[in-house]
Amino acid sequence: MITKWFVIINPNSGNCTSQQQWPLISNELKKKQFDFEFSISAYKTHSFELIQQAVLQGYKKFICIGGDGTLHNIINGILSLNSIDISEIKIGVIPLGTGNDWVKTYNIPKNYKEAIAIIKAEHTCKQDIGKIKFTNTNKVIYFNNLAGIGFDAYVVYKVHKFKRLRSLAYLTGAIVGLTSYKKPMLEIKFNQTNLKSKTLMLLIGICKFSGGGMQLTKDPNPMDGLFDISLVNKFTLLDILKNIPNLFNGKITHHTLVKNYNTQQIQVNILNNQPTYIQADGEIIGSSNFKVSILPSMLNFIIPNK
Repeated sequence: MITKWFVIINPNSGNCTSQQQWPLISNELKKKQFDFEFSISAYKTHSFELIQQAVLQGYKKFICIGGDGTLHNIINGILSLNSIDISEIKIGVIPLGTGNDWVKTYNIPKNYKEAIAIIKAEHTCKQDIGKIKFTNTNKVIYFNNLAGIGFDAYVVYKVHKFKRLRSLAYLTGAIVGLTSYKKPMLEIKFNQTNLKSKTLMLLIGICKFSGGGMQLTKDPNPMDGLFDISLVNKFTLLDILKNIPNLFNGKITHHTLVKNYNTQQIQVNILNNQPTYIQADGEIIGSSNFKVSILPSMLNFIIPNK
């Protein structure tokens, strides 16, 4: 086993903040006596390939420098490798992305020196991971934060236009997009429940924050072996505008139009031919029927030791 750290840098994260800060981060890692190798990703899915190569070479300790999308690719790269022991793999994050939603659950700071100090301590938690399997292709995608179908994913699809607004990009996309969005007819099966309706959005949460700091699922716990689901069939532009503070403080989950559930598995079928996007960790991953299952205590993440 290689004892060195392997560092993956997404140079485009945070409007190229990663590229600008890497020399400073590298110097701080050396100052804190990290023994490391590094690679800079050259294209969107490159971090997926880099992590797989590093795992197969024997690396066990990784640092992700980027945002939620970079971490998403790294996790998918690890879990897409079959017949490997992932029990000793540790992942630390230096957050330099646009939204940085996953780190908010664990209070990992944006200050790179503070984030490096946390990684140096190597205190870990075993977090649940979501597994999405598309029923028509058997394609599998993993997620560590939150997945969604419907309006949530539609906003993710459109939000690149508002990237310059950083944490407000999702909210801006939601306000702009609601007037043009058409709700799909979905069949949603979980536990002993079978729902069929025109659905604005379905959110499947593991961690607490998404969409640039919004809290859209009720009381999620990333280590309880359960998804926290929010189902919304109807919400108007006026409803969004009236509830902007509640989107960020979590009170939106108590709104009468938001239904909350817990489950370990869920199946979603799209009953009409309308294009219906699905997102995982802020990345568009497809548009077809799928099943989601929880993988309890699946990966070790380095977090603050409280």
